[in-house]
Amino acid sequence: GSLIEQLTTEKYECMVCCEVVRIVAPVWSCQNCYHVFHLNCIKKWARSPASQAEDGNSGWRCPACQNASVQVPKTYTCFCGKVHNPEWNRNEIPHSCGELCGKRRQCLDCPHLCNILCHPGPCPSCPAFVTKTCECGQTSHSVRCGQSTKIHCSNVCGNTLNCGKHSCTQVCHAGKCSPCQLTVQQVCYCGSNFKEVLCGSKEEFSDGFGSFSCQNICGKKLNCGRHNCKQVCHPQPCQLCPRLPQVVYRCPCGQTPLSKLLELGCVERKICTDPIPSCGKTCGKPLSCGSYEFIHTCESLCHEGDCRPCSHTSNIYCRCGFKKKVSNFGGLCSFFLIAAITFMCDKRCNKKRSCGRHKCNEVCCVDTEHKCSLVCGRKLNCGLHRCEEPCHRGSCQTCWQTSFDELTCYCGESVIYPPVPCGTQPPECKKTCTRPHDCDHPVYHSCHSEEKCPPCTYLTQKWCMGKHELYSTDTEQLSTDKFVNSRFRLLHVGDCSLCVTCCPKSSQSVFLHVEAKSAPLYTFSEVYVLPQMKSTTLFFRIAAISIATKLTDLQLGDSVEISRLITKKEMKQARLQCDEECLALQRNRRLAEALEIDDNSDPFNIRSSGPKYSDLLKEDARKDIKFVSDIEKEMRMLVEAVNKGKHTKKSHCYPPMNRDHRRIIHELAQVYGIESVSYDNEPKRNVVITAVKGKSVCPSNTLTSVLDKEMQSRPAPPLPHYKQTDKSSGNSGLSKPLKEEPVIDYFDVQD
Repeated sequence: GSLIEQLTTEKYECMVCCEVVRIVAPVWSCQNCYHVFHLNCIKKWARSPASQAEDGNSGWRCPACQNASVQVPKTYTCFCGKVHNPEWNRNEIPHSCGELCGKRRQCLDCPHLCNILCHPGPCPSCPAFVTKTCECGQTSHSVRCGQSTKIHCSNVCGNTLNCGKHSCTQVCHAGKCSPCQLTVQQVCYCGSNFKEVLCGSKEEFSDGFGSFSCQNICGKKLNCGRHNCKQVCHPQPCQLCPRLPQVVYRCPCGQTPLSKLLELGCVERKICTDPIPSCGKTCGKPLSCGSYEFIHTCESLCHEGDCRPCSHTSNIYCRCGFKKKVSNFGGLCSFFLIAAITFMCDKRCNKKRSCGRHKCNEVCCVDTEHKCSLVCGRKLNCGLHRCEEPCHRGSCQTCWQTSFDELTCYCGESVIYPPVPCGTQPPECKKTCTRPHDCDHPVYHSCHSEEKCPPCTYLTQKWCMGKHELYSTDTEQLSTDKFVNSRFRLLHVGDCSLCVTCCPKSSQSVFLHVEAKSAPLYTFSEVYVLPQMKSTTLFFRIAAISIATKLTDLQLGDSVEISRLITKKEMKQARLQCDEECLALQRNRRLAEALEIDDNSDPFNIRSSGPKYSDLLKEDARKDIKFVSDIEKEMRMLVEAVNKGKHTKKSHCYPPMNRDHRRIIHELAQVYGIESVSYDNEPKRNVVITAVKGKSVCPSNTLTSVLDKEMQSRPAPPLPHYKQTDKSSGNSGLSKPLKEEPVIDYFDVQD
């Protein structure tokens, strides 16, 4: 009814194109879900790759119900399929032929066809009434055709059960009757044992001699009437007596026919109890002992009955075959054969178990798979529980435990609803943190799952030790200040007299060179620029914080000003002795002041004579000459670009690298007059270089060219010395080289 109304009022939409289905448009209806589509739309959909079934062989899928169809619709038919290209009539249902539907209904047991006019959707249930019998077939009732409910009466079923002897005692029921539950007694083939089984089961079968084998010796009298059957309980009749004269044709060992023994005078046997004549030869029957290498045989003369115990010795191997035992006592060969089942050596298996982690370590191991019986015990991905599976290879499975409680952030704004897999982290929350804080400053960080909040970043004001000046700092710096004071022993005796801002400074600067000996915690050298102060009182300043935070940067060439931390007297005590280079710099400085020459000028072309590379830089460059060559090439291109371009500065960012490579870049940047700064923390710490127009210059000689000249000027290594021998001694030519080895210059070896 809903389909008819929507199609008539043109409110039904095609699922493919999402357009209204007009009453005059050709359509196609799915026979499984009864959705209506435009015929052209369903043709395009059936030919598209997205419509193909997953297995690729079942055709195309309906866009609505995903039911697979093999044939692609080609013609426009009515809903019942009898009329092609039906014409629209305002008095009939759109896209119908106006005739009786006549399609078979969905009910499998309904023989009647649909009796309403051609229509969309499924056919209604059959209105006819039919007579049906109950499940047991004893009563009948008049019901609606196609009714799926079963009819049951109150009578006993009474049908014959599977055994064929008894009847069903249940009330009228659906399906087959249950198997017979009565028990019957059965006897074995030999008649010595009994058991009870269900009536009608396969175990109830009997062949006339019995129903089952008790696996005991039969024991029935044979046809001779003197001997008993020695076979296991069997269904067929017992065999003939094996000692009857008409059955026995040879002597007990089987080597000589009885006919020859009769010719030699032996007495002919009449009944089964008469003895079987012996041929007098060695028995020679194979015994149960021995091994694959040597088979033991009976050494007694031809005899009746079982053979005597073996008198030979045997090699008995353990179950893994690593060790063997030898029976040295006569008559005990068969004993050692039985003992071989329990004989085990003391060798432990060294093979890996199936888990690949533990050794088998089993004594006298015969296992081929070596399965590990230990529990895995490794932590699962949740980090809370451990794997309880047997020890295995590869990664453990995900934690199977699940919480059915809501998982929220600390403030409760963000929620993950159950079920929540074990190990799931709390959801992220963009709200401001609501945890209690040590200070009363405004909070700027978001809600977090960690118990400890990040340090407060609110700027506060702090007085200098002399109460002269206020400085802005954050809480983290104040706590670091206390650490630096205790770390570097910057506390002083007495009160502060003057603030740094009150202390006059001189215009001179002192260069303090700190070597590894003076800084035992770090193995680097650095130059600190210390303006002199006239104050003789030691006081610490917040500037000491920068030392603690930049100790890592000092190794890469950065400098930190610590002039506010020490006095002029302490500077004199810590000052190192000047070397020849320092004296030359001081002499040049005095001459420049006397001649009124600017420090940045180069009238004598001293600086352009060539850069000076340190020995440490040269040594590092020899280890990685390609890296140094690439760095210098990049610096030269940067300097040329900034000097020729319009911009006053140009920068280049190097990728993250190790500390030694960063130090090479810092030292080369000084030669090129380029600024270099290190950023980020390890292991992503990198260097950014900046070339300044007019300040950055390319040196005349690059580091790689200097290294090439040094290698070419270095003399070749001497050849090994040989000792001339005396011809009279019988040895001619050159003798073996002397014990000393030739001198090799290892710097000549290319990378």
